[in-house]
Order: sequence, then structure tokens, then C-alpha cells
Amino acid sequence: MIRLAGQEDMEQILEIYSAAREYMVRSGNPTQWAGGYPARELLEEDIRRGQLYVDQGEEGIHGVFVFFIGEDPCYRVIQGGAWLKEGPYGVIHRVAGDGKARGVFQRCMEFCKGRWGNLRIDTHGDNHTMQHLIQKHGFQKCGIVYMEDGTPRIAYQYLAP
Repeated sequence: MIRLAGQEDMEQILEIYSAAREYMVRSGNPTQWAGGYPARELLEEDIRRGQLYVDQGEEGIHGVFVFFIGEDPCYRVIQGGAWLKEGPYGVIHRVAGDGKARGVFQRCMEFCKGRWGNLRIDTHGDNHTMQHLIQKHGFQKCGIVYMEDGTPRIAYQYLAP
């Protein structure tokens, strides 16, 4: 079940992001979420904005992600390509699973695709797992965008048929 995250979920959410950071390091992507990203304060702001979601099973929370409909300032400029379509879009960020339950990314995608037909997502060039999952779920590579700290990310877009 996908639901909005609440403050009472914070400890489990932080554990999931910790597990995701450890997985990234083991899989050759040590810099994407280095330094404890995402910070508790950022996650608390996501909860206040109503844009942090959890994937909850019978045994507890197994995944977490940000989803909102609106503009992401980092997506204003894209290099080495172009967005497939302009206009209002949904943004997916910070998808993470605890590594214990399968299908977290798929459930996240089904949730987001069920709410908006024009979606954008990005990932680090070293995050081969996420690149594979994104493309497997119908997203097309569009170019390179830059995060607020200046680091590049591969940008993808999904358009509902």
C-alpha cells in the first residue's frame, strides 16, 4: 500500500535511506547520496508539503519516495537532449527501498503513473540499478540536468500512451 508519510514514520524512513546509501556504496555509486543525504530536515519538509510517500506492507514500511506535480527548478535546463513534452509534469525523487521487499520501485511507478501521465525522474550516472529500473518502466532518456549543488544527473521522462 502506498500512503503519505507521517512524522511517526521518520525512524523507519531514515533506516531505509541508510540501507539505500549502503547499497549504493556496495554497487559502485558512493557519491550520489553521500554525507547522510537526504537529511531529516529535508524529509520533514517533504512531509509538511504532503509529497513524501511510503510503501507499506504487512511487516512495515519497505520503501519511500517523493512525488509531486509541479516544476522542479533543476529540470528547467537540460543539456545533450530535450524533454519529450513540456507542460505540467509529475516529479519523482529519492526512491529508496529497504532491500527486504521486492517490487518497491514497481509499486512507486504504478502509483505515480496512476496520478499523472507526464512524469520526470533523474539519477546519478553511477546508479546503474536505478537507470535499469527507470528504463524498464517505460521512461526515455532525455539528457543531462544539474542539481542545486551542480552535480549532473541523467534525466528521464515518461509519457502515458
